[in-house]
Amino acid sequence: MLIIPAIDLKDGQCVRLKQGLMEQVTVFSDSPEKQARHWLEQGARRLHLVDLNGAFAGKPKNAAAIKAILAEVGGRIPVQLGGGIRDLDTIEACLDGGLSYVIIGTAAVKNPGFLHDACVAFPGHIIVGLDAREGKVATDGWSKLTGHDVVDLGKKYEDYGVEAIIYTDIGRDGMLSGLNIEATVRLAEALTIPVIASGGLSSLTDIEALCAVEGEGVIGVIAGRAVYDGSLDFQAAQKLADERGA
Repeated sequence: MLIIPAIDLKDGQCVRLKQGLMEQVTVFSDSPEKQARHWLEQGARRLHLVDLNGAFAGKPKNAAAIKAILAEVGGRIPVQLGGGIRDLDTIEACLDGGLSYVIIGTAAVKNPGFLHDACVAFPGHIIVGLDAREGKVATDGWSKLTGHDVVDLGKKYEDYGVEAIIYTDIGRDGMLSGLNIEATVRLAEALTIPVIASGGLSSLTDIEALCAVEGEGVIGVIAGRAVYDGSLDFQAAQKLADERGA
């Protein structure tokens, strides 16, 4: 079970949002590359980057910060990026720049043909981010709730050849209210590709609950606010995950 620290980028800074609202922002670091190095030194085995400006603009906006992070940790651990990835040229530039995976969210729902083409062109490098509330997928920075069922879309994307799916319960993200284990497992059980949990991680109890369902295909969890404000110790969380997994 991977505990994957998140570095959310806004205007070149490392931040966290509350409920995905750009005006509900907390700045944790002015130096994203130093933050990346910190997580590497803490034993992180993967990093999760989100270009928040890019997610709202529809194209990457924090290129300098991403480049600095990759210069610091790229090649040592995999780094994945989401936010504003809408075309094949952007994916190619991301992978050429040293990213291991790109995460497609809104564009996967709105333009499934693009997702299919991306999976064909860059096999093994495409992850889909499914953000949902009460089982229905949300798009456009969580501002629009669709009628699409999470499991139905997950199966469709699995057929396309995506590498994994990140499932975020947007009602819990940034709230430290605990993961939605039940919904995450429901998705994982329906698929053969890995699922990464996200949204609401708050305690070692969450880690224990995730490890109990690792056999269903849940391979990791995105760690955000909890590991930044100190309510969850990253090293203790990964140690527990390793022990339970063993």
